[in-house]
Amino acid sequence: MDKVNIDKENKNEFKGKYFSAIGRRKTAVAQVRLYKNGKGIIIINGKNFSEYFSETKHYEAITQPLKLTGLEKKVDCSILIKGGGKEGQAEAARHGMARVLLDIDKELKPVLKKEGLLTRDPRKKERKKPGLKKARRAGQWSKR
Repeated sequence: MDKVNIDKENKNEFKGKYFSAIGRRKTAVAQVRLYKNGKGIIIINGKNFSEYFSETKHYEAITQPLKLTGLEKKVDCSILIKGGGKEGQAEAARHGMARVLLDIDKELKPVLKKEGLLTRDPRKKERKKPGLKKARRAGQWSKR
């Protein structure tokens, strides 16, 4: 994982025009802002990427659309994430990243669609039903 050191001024906000999109997964919602002519810096909720996500798989998930399109070191990203766990947040950010790249260049659609990055994953946690311990888990049956 590339750890990018950034200044305190750049940490809070990037300057200039940006493209934005929203990505979702489970209960996580990510607002992605993409700034052209950047250095590849990714800021999540005001923190450097490596401060917010400690695992490499989250870095791979979020940067996947950028790697596929070859824009990994050419744009800066500011992401606001709310809700969900770390896995859902990373996948919501990936979905938002793919959508914002599509706003920038419509010709990227076949590449992103082939990898399934434009489709929102509709799976959510099933609700708990009354009389059961979890969504489908019943108590242990006893004959006597």
